[in-house]
Amino acid sequence: MDAHEASNKRAIYASLAGNVGIALSKFIAAAFSGSSAMLAEAIHSLVDTSNQVLLLLGIRESKGPADDDFPYGRGKAVYFWGLIAIFVFTLGGFYSFVEGVQHLIHPHEIENAGLNYAILGFAFILEAMAWRVGVKEFQETKGDANYIDAVRNAKDPSIAILIFENSADMIGILVAFFGILLTQVTGILYFDGLASMIIGVILVMAALWLAHETKSLLIGESADKQIVQGIRGLVSAQSQIKSIEEITTLHMGPEFVLVNMRVKFDDAALASDIALVTDFLEVQIRDLYPLVKRVYVKAAVGARNHEQIARLLHHPVARE
Repeated sequence: MDAHEASNKRAIYASLAGNVGIALSKFIAAAFSGSSAMLAEAIHSLVDTSNQVLLLLGIRESKGPADDDFPYGRGKAVYFWGLIAIFVFTLGGFYSFVEGVQHLIHPHEIENAGLNYAILGFAFILEAMAWRVGVKEFQETKGDANYIDAVRNAKDPSIAILIFENSADMIGILVAFFGILLTQVTGILYFDGLASMIIGVILVMAALWLAHETKSLLIGESADKQIVQGIRGLVSAQSQIKSIEEITTLHMGPEFVLVNMRVKFDDAALASDIALVTDFLEVQIRDLYPLVKRVYVKAAVGARNHEQIARLLHHPVARE
Protein backbone atom coordinates (compact mmCIF):
# COMPACT_ATOMS: atom_id res chain seq x y z
CA MET A 1 0.00 0.00 0.00
CA ASP A 2 1.50 3.37 -1.05
CA ALA A 3 1.40 6.54 1.04
CA HIS A 4 -1.36 8.10 -1.06
CA GLU A 5 -3.69 5.11 -0.66
CA ALA A 6 -2.96 4.83 3.06
CA SER A 7 -3.69 8.55 3.47
CA ASN A 8 -7.06 8.26 1.74
CA LYS A 9 -8.04 5.19 3.75
CA ARG A 10 -7.23 6.88 7.05
CA ALA A 11 -9.49 9.79 6.18
CA ILE A 12 -12.33 7.51 5.03
CA TYR A 13 -12.13 5.24 8.08
CA ALA A 14 -12.14 8.25 10.39
CA SER A 15 -15.29 9.61 8.75
CA LEU A 16 -16.96 6.18 8.57
CA ALA A 17 -16.42 5.49 12.26
CA GLY A 18 -18.18 8.70 13.22
CA ASN A 19 -21.03 8.44 10.72
CA VAL A 20 -22.26 5.02 11.86
CA GLY A 21 -22.94 6.29 15.38
CA ILE A 22 -24.20 9.65 14.15
CA ALA A 23 -26.74 8.08 11.78
CA LEU A 24 -28.16 5.82 14.51
CA SER A 25 -28.44 8.65 17.02
CA LYS A 26 -30.15 10.95 14.47
CA PHE A 27 -32.71 8.29 13.55
CA ILE A 28 -33.49 7.78 17.26
CA ALA A 29 -33.87 11.55 17.78
CA ALA A 30 -36.09 11.85 14.68
CA ALA A 31 -38.33 9.03 15.97
CA PHE A 32 -38.75 10.64 19.41
CA SER A 33 -39.13 14.23 18.23
CA GLY A 34 -40.95 13.89 14.92
CA SER A 35 -38.63 16.49 13.38
CA SER A 36 -38.48 16.44 9.59
CA ALA A 37 -35.11 18.23 9.61
CA MET A 38 -33.66 15.63 11.99
CA LEU A 39 -34.92 12.80 9.77
CA ALA A 40 -33.32 14.49 6.77
CA GLU A 41 -30.05 14.70 8.68
CA ALA A 42 -30.33 11.02 9.65
CA ILE A 43 -30.75 10.14 5.98
CA HIS A 44 -27.81 12.42 5.20
CA SER A 45 -25.57 10.49 7.62
CA LEU A 46 -26.82 7.14 6.30
CA VAL A 47 -25.98 8.25 2.77
CA ASP A 48 -22.49 9.30 3.89
CA THR A 49 -21.93 5.94 5.56
CA SER A 50 -22.97 4.10 2.39
CA ASN A 51 -20.73 6.32 0.27
CA GLN A 52 -17.70 5.69 2.43
CA VAL A 53 -18.20 1.93 2.18
CA LEU A 54 -18.44 2.31 -1.61
CA LEU A 55 -15.26 4.40 -1.73
CA LEU A 56 -13.36 1.77 0.28
CA LEU A 57 -14.68 -0.90 -2.08
CA GLY A 58 -13.50 1.15 -5.05
CA ILE A 59 -10.01 1.62 -3.60
CA ARG A 60 -9.74 -2.10 -2.85
CA GLU A 61 -10.90 -3.19 -6.32
CA SER A 62 -8.68 -0.64 -8.08
CA LYS A 63 -5.62 -2.37 -6.63
CA GLY A 64 -6.43 -5.62 -8.46
CA PRO A 65 -3.47 -6.85 -10.56
CA ALA A 66 -3.40 -6.69 -14.34
CA ASP A 67 -4.44 -9.85 -16.19
CA ASP A 68 -5.61 -10.98 -19.62
CA ASP A 69 -9.05 -9.45 -19.12
CA PHE A 70 -7.72 -6.19 -17.66
CA PRO A 71 -4.24 -5.68 -19.16
CA TYR A 72 -3.88 -2.24 -17.58
CA GLY A 73 -5.26 -3.23 -14.19
CA ARG A 74 -8.50 -2.16 -12.53
CA GLY A 75 -7.55 1.39 -11.55
CA LYS A 76 -10.73 2.91 -13.01
CA ALA A 77 -12.86 0.92 -10.57
CA VAL A 78 -12.45 3.76 -8.08
CA TYR A 79 -14.14 6.09 -10.58
CA PHE A 80 -17.06 3.69 -11.06
CA TRP A 81 -17.71 3.25 -7.34
CA GLY A 82 -17.26 6.99 -6.87
CA LEU A 83 -20.05 7.49 -9.43
CA ILE A 84 -22.29 5.03 -7.54
CA ALA A 85 -21.57 6.99 -4.34
CA ILE A 86 -22.66 10.18 -6.10
CA PHE A 87 -25.87 8.46 -7.22
CA VAL A 88 -26.61 7.45 -3.60
CA PHE A 89 -25.92 11.05 -2.59
CA THR A 90 -28.55 12.22 -5.09
CA LEU A 91 -31.15 9.74 -3.83
CA GLY A 92 -30.58 10.89 -0.26
CA GLY A 93 -31.03 14.51 -1.27
CA PHE A 94 -34.21 13.77 -3.21
CA TYR A 95 -35.70 11.85 -0.27
CA SER A 96 -34.84 14.64 2.19
CA PHE A 97 -36.47 17.22 -0.08
CA VAL A 98 -39.65 15.13 -0.45
CA GLU A 99 -39.76 14.62 3.33
CA GLY A 100 -39.61 18.38 3.78
CA VAL A 101 -42.44 18.91 1.30
CA GLN A 102 -44.54 16.32 3.15
CA HIS A 103 -43.91 18.19 6.40
CA LEU A 104 -45.06 21.45 4.82
CA ILE A 105 -48.27 19.75 3.68
CA HIS A 106 -48.84 18.03 7.02
CA PRO A 107 -46.95 20.06 9.69
CA HIS A 108 -46.72 18.85 13.28
CA GLU A 109 -45.00 20.03 16.44
CA ILE A 110 -41.51 18.96 17.47
CA GLU A 111 -41.18 17.04 20.72
CA ASN A 112 -38.06 16.47 22.86
CA ALA A 113 -36.21 19.31 21.13
CA GLY A 114 -33.44 19.13 23.73
CA LEU A 115 -32.52 15.63 22.48
CA ASN A 116 -32.22 17.01 18.95
CA TYR A 117 -29.90 19.82 20.03
CA ALA A 118 -27.68 17.44 22.02
CA ILE A 119 -27.32 14.97 19.13
CA LEU A 120 -26.78 17.70 16.54
CA GLY A 121 -24.07 19.26 18.70
CA PHE A 122 -22.40 15.87 19.21
CA ALA A 123 -22.65 15.14 15.47
CA PHE A 124 -21.16 18.52 14.54
CA ILE A 125 -18.10 17.86 16.72
CA LEU A 126 -17.53 14.42 15.19
CA GLU A 127 -18.03 15.73 11.65
CA ALA A 128 -15.61 18.59 12.29
CA MET A 129 -13.01 16.09 13.53
CA ALA A 130 -13.48 13.87 10.48
CA TRP A 131 -13.34 16.93 8.19
CA ARG A 132 -10.08 17.99 9.83
CA VAL A 133 -8.55 14.54 9.24
CA GLY A 134 -9.64 14.63 5.59
CA VAL A 135 -8.23 18.10 4.99
CA LYS A 136 -4.96 17.19 6.73
CA GLU A 137 -4.51 14.11 4.54
CA PHE A 138 -5.41 16.14 1.45
CA GLN A 139 -2.83 18.80 2.34
CA GLU A 140 -0.11 16.16 2.27
CA THR A 141 -0.92 15.21 -1.32
CA LYS A 142 -2.02 18.49 -2.95
CA GLY A 143 1.45 20.06 -3.11
CA ASP A 144 1.68 23.81 -3.73
CA ALA A 145 -1.67 24.09 -5.53
CA ASN A 146 -4.58 25.90 -3.90
CA TYR A 147 -7.48 23.82 -2.63
CA ILE A 148 -9.89 24.48 -5.51
CA ASP A 149 -7.32 23.65 -8.22
CA ALA A 150 -6.09 20.65 -6.24
CA VAL A 151 -9.61 19.20 -5.99
CA ARG A 152 -10.29 19.85 -9.68
CA ASN A 153 -7.01 18.29 -10.79
CA ALA A 154 -7.15 15.33 -8.40
CA LYS A 155 -7.20 11.98 -10.21
CA ASP A 156 -8.53 10.13 -7.16
CA PRO A 157 -12.09 11.33 -6.42
CA SER A 158 -12.36 9.54 -3.07
CA ILE A 159 -10.72 12.22 -0.90
CA ALA A 160 -12.56 15.05 -2.70
CA ILE A 161 -15.89 13.28 -2.19
CA LEU A 162 -15.05 12.73 1.48
CA ILE A 163 -14.12 16.36 2.18
CA PHE A 164 -17.17 17.58 0.30
CA GLU A 165 -19.40 15.16 2.24
CA ASN A 166 -18.09 16.32 5.60
CA SER A 167 -18.46 19.96 4.60
CA ALA A 168 -22.06 19.34 3.50
CA ASP A 169 -22.65 17.44 6.76
CA MET A 170 -21.65 20.39 8.91
CA ILE A 171 -23.76 22.80 6.85
CA GLY A 172 -26.69 20.38 7.04
CA ILE A 173 -26.38 20.11 10.82
CA LEU A 174 -26.47 23.90 11.14
CA VAL A 175 -29.51 24.09 8.87
CA ALA A 176 -31.31 21.42 10.94
CA PHE A 177 -30.37 23.18 14.19
CA PHE A 178 -31.76 26.55 13.11
CA GLY A 179 -34.79 24.94 11.49
CA ILE A 180 -35.74 23.28 14.79
CA LEU A 181 -34.84 26.39 16.79
CA LEU A 182 -36.93 28.72 14.61
CA THR A 183 -39.85 26.30 14.80
CA GLN A 184 -39.70 26.42 18.60
CA VAL A 185 -39.12 30.16 18.93
CA THR A 186 -41.70 31.33 16.40
CA GLY A 187 -44.21 28.50 16.64
CA ILE A 188 -44.23 28.34 12.82
CA LEU A 189 -44.09 24.63 12.04
CA TYR A 190 -43.06 25.19 8.44
CA PHE A 191 -39.46 26.02 9.38
CA ASP A 192 -38.74 22.37 10.20
CA GLY A 193 -39.95 21.19 6.79
CA LEU A 194 -38.11 24.01 5.05
CA ALA A 195 -34.87 22.97 6.76
CA SER A 196 -35.35 19.41 5.47
CA MET A 197 -35.83 20.75 1.94
CA ILE A 198 -32.67 22.86 2.19
CA ILE A 199 -30.68 19.81 3.35
CA GLY A 200 -32.00 17.90 0.33
CA VAL A 201 -30.93 20.70 -2.02
CA ILE A 202 -27.45 20.73 -0.43
CA LEU A 203 -27.09 16.99 -1.05
CA VAL A 204 -28.25 17.21 -4.67
CA MET A 205 -26.02 20.22 -5.42
CA ALA A 206 -23.04 18.42 -3.88
CA ALA A 207 -23.79 15.34 -6.00
CA LEU A 208 -24.03 17.41 -9.21
CA TRP A 209 -20.73 19.14 -8.52
CA LEU A 210 -18.96 15.87 -7.75
CA ALA A 211 -20.46 14.23 -10.86
CA HIS A 212 -19.10 17.10 -12.97
CA GLU A 213 -15.62 16.68 -11.48
CA THR A 214 -15.67 12.88 -11.95
CA LYS A 215 -17.01 12.93 -15.52
CA SER A 216 -13.70 13.59 -17.26
CA LEU A 217 -11.99 10.79 -15.30
CA LEU A 218 -14.63 8.30 -16.40
CA ILE A 219 -14.38 9.40 -20.03
CA GLY A 220 -10.58 9.28 -19.99
CA GLU A 221 -8.49 12.21 -18.81
CA SER A 222 -4.93 12.99 -19.85
CA ALA A 223 -2.05 13.35 -17.41
CA ASP A 224 -1.22 16.69 -15.80
CA LYS A 225 0.25 19.27 -18.18
CA GLN A 226 3.48 19.31 -16.17
CA ILE A 227 4.01 15.60 -16.86
CA VAL A 228 3.26 15.98 -20.58
CA GLN A 229 5.57 18.99 -20.88
CA GLY A 230 8.31 17.15 -19.00
CA ILE A 231 8.04 14.15 -21.31
CA ARG A 232 8.08 16.42 -24.36
CA GLY A 233 11.21 18.16 -23.08
CA LEU A 234 12.97 14.84 -22.43
CA VAL A 235 12.17 13.55 -25.93
CA SER A 236 13.21 16.82 -27.61
CA ALA A 237 16.59 16.63 -25.86
CA GLN A 238 17.54 13.47 -27.77
CA SER A 239 19.80 14.44 -30.65
CA GLN A 240 18.73 11.47 -32.80
CA ILE A 241 15.08 12.60 -32.73
CA LYS A 242 14.15 15.06 -35.47
CA SER A 243 10.63 15.92 -34.32
CA ILE A 244 7.73 14.82 -32.12
CA GLU A 245 4.67 13.91 -34.16
CA GLU A 246 2.37 13.00 -31.27
CA ILE A 247 2.32 12.46 -27.50
CA THR A 248 -0.87 11.20 -25.86
CA THR A 249 -1.43 10.30 -22.21
CA LEU A 250 -4.33 8.64 -20.42
CA HIS A 251 -5.16 8.03 -16.77
CA MET A 252 -6.05 4.35 -16.39
CA GLY A 253 -6.53 4.96 -12.66
CA PRO A 254 -5.47 7.42 -9.95
CA GLU A 255 -1.94 6.00 -9.89
CA PHE A 256 -1.59 4.72 -13.48
CA VAL A 257 -0.74 6.84 -16.53
CA LEU A 258 -0.36 5.37 -20.00
CA VAL A 259 1.92 7.21 -22.45
CA ASN A 260 1.91 6.76 -26.23
CA MET A 261 4.16 8.75 -28.54
CA ARG A 262 5.21 8.87 -32.17
CA VAL A 263 8.56 10.49 -32.90
CA LYS A 264 10.49 11.04 -36.13
CA PHE A 265 14.14 10.05 -36.03
CA ASP A 266 16.92 11.65 -38.03
CA ASP A 267 17.53 9.90 -41.37
CA ALA A 268 21.16 9.36 -40.39
CA ALA A 269 20.24 7.51 -37.18
CA LEU A 270 21.22 3.84 -37.14
CA ALA A 271 18.58 1.25 -36.41
CA SER A 272 20.49 0.16 -33.32
CA ASP A 273 20.59 3.76 -32.10
CA ILE A 274 16.82 4.04 -32.57
CA ALA A 275 16.29 0.96 -30.43
CA LEU A 276 18.62 2.26 -27.72
CA VAL A 277 16.97 5.70 -27.63
CA THR A 278 13.52 4.12 -27.48
CA ASP A 279 14.54 1.93 -24.54
CA PHE A 280 16.16 4.89 -22.79
CA LEU A 281 13.03 7.01 -23.11
CA GLU A 282 10.79 4.27 -21.73
CA VAL A 283 12.98 3.76 -18.67
CA GLN A 284 13.73 7.45 -18.06
CA ILE A 285 10.08 8.54 -18.27
CA ARG A 286 8.99 5.90 -15.76
CA ASP A 287 11.83 6.89 -13.41
CA LEU A 288 11.04 10.62 -13.57
CA TYR A 289 7.26 10.21 -13.29
CA PRO A 290 6.26 7.31 -11.01
CA LEU A 291 2.61 7.65 -12.09
CA VAL A 292 3.62 6.53 -15.59
CA LYS A 293 3.44 2.74 -15.65
CA ARG A 294 3.44 2.04 -19.39
CA VAL A 295 5.30 3.86 -22.17
CA TYR A 296 4.98 3.05 -25.87
CA VAL A 297 7.28 4.75 -28.37
CA LYS A 298 6.59 4.40 -32.08
CA ALA A 299 9.44 5.47 -34.32
CA ALA A 300 8.64 7.22 -37.61
CA VAL A 301 11.68 6.61 -39.84
CA GLY A 302 12.82 7.39 -43.37
CA ALA A 303 13.53 4.98 -46.24
CA ARG A 304 17.14 4.53 -45.19
CA ASN A 305 16.11 3.64 -41.65
CA HIS A 306 13.60 1.13 -42.98
CA GLU A 307 16.35 -0.68 -44.86
CA GLN A 308 18.53 -0.75 -41.74
CA ILE A 309 15.70 -2.09 -39.60
CA ALA A 310 14.93 -4.78 -42.19
CA ARG A 311 18.57 -5.91 -42.13
CA LEU A 312 18.56 -5.74 -38.31
CA LEU A 313 15.53 -8.06 -38.16
CA HIS A 314 17.39 -10.66 -40.26
CA HIS A 315 20.72 -10.08 -38.52
CA PRO A 316 20.03 -8.92 -34.91
CA VAL A 317 22.62 -6.68 -33.32
CA ALA A 318 23.69 -7.67 -29.78
CA ARG A 319 22.74 -5.00 -27.23
CA GLU A 320 23.91 -4.62 -23.68
